[in-house]
Amino acid sequence: MMAGTTSSTAVAGALFSTVASSKPRGSAACPRGGGGRRRGSCVVRCDAGVEVQAQAAAKAASIAALEQFKISADRYMKERSSIAVIGLSIHTAPVEMREKLAVAEELWPRAVSELTNLNHIEEAAVLSTCNRMEIYVVALSWNRGIREVVDWMSKQSGIPASELREHLFMLRDSDATRHLFEVSAGLDSLVLGEGQILAQVKQVVRSGQNSGGLGKNIDRMFKDAITAGKRVRSETNISSGAVSVSSAAVELALMKLPRSECLSARMLLIGAGKMGKLVIKHLIAKGCKKVVVVNRSVERVDAIREEMNGIEIVYRPLTEMYEAAADADVVFTSTSSESPLFMKEHAEALPPISDANGGVRLFVDISVPRNVSACVSMLMT
Repeated sequence: MMAGTTSSTAVAGALFSTVASSKPRGSAACPRGGGGRRRGSCVVRCDAGVEVQAQAAAKAASIAALEQFKISADRYMKERSSIAVIGLSIHTAPVEMREKLAVAEELWPRAVSELTNLNHIEEAAVLSTCNRMEIYVVALSWNRGIREVVDWMSKQSGIPASELREHLFMLRDSDATRHLFEVSAGLDSLVLGEGQILAQVKQVVRSGQNSGGLGKNIDRMFKDAITAGKRVRSETNISSGAVSVSSAAVELALMKLPRSECLSARMLLIGAGKMGKLVIKHLIAKGCKKVVVVNRSVERVDAIREEMNGIEIVYRPLTEMYEAAADADVVFTSTSSESPLFMKEHAEALPPISDANGGVRLFVDISVPRNVSACVSMLMT
């Protein structure tokens, strides 16, 4: 039971007692004329009777309303707080919907602040990745809290709440906790056992600690989930053959290329963040000797170059992105851009590539929101 139960019920009781004990004012005595004669007594008594009846009816209505208020207040105040997760993932929603709901990491604190300002949300955390967008909350009321979060998601994405509900999953208390543990362990990932999701769960905690946005219940749940994720990976073989989305992207690209040209194909990576860095790592593992990296700043590319040996990394600024794409056979995209970098007209303007490499330039987009518009795929068929 929440702390406000007693005070709210007491307020209702006080209001009830005050109204119940109030007495309507009586009408003045009928005036008498000289010699004891009554003047206009009928009219005066009739008016007084109507007034008394109206006041009695008003008092009865007030008492009934306050009784109903006490019942509703008691029912509401006795409702336990719930831990809940509301979200969607690769298992429930298409990429078109996930990208509209995606929240960039630097915006997580603001999202948490907006959620905790809702009437029935006490604590909140946002886990937004390429494959999922999940909101964890402590709700003072399950029904009211869920409704407020769904409305918030609808407002942020521009997707009607009725359409969102067709793709959302909602879990409560132990089910919500179990789900987070499974996510942290890599059991709910696109690639079973992939390790990047554990780092993303850790980042939720770091982000919350830096901004002061995480409450004690959500903070403890996430820390326990991180511990569980580490134990699963150290005490089982789940990650022995696991790959990440980045490694799967490299595997797919090499499968699409003619076998004889796999290692000689011209590779371009746009975006040198965490996912992009993993792409380079897996290209090295496959024997690729050169990759061109387009990024906003050269510092991050220099850091990757110093860390990784066995591959030539060529930097090109973002302003030369389309020129770099014209010289590439395979284009990997992994940026946080909220709008597509390549539309159909951009792809059409690029020069054709050698038939030895399949005659079709391959775009591999591992970003959410997407960096490559869906209409580009029509040029590759």
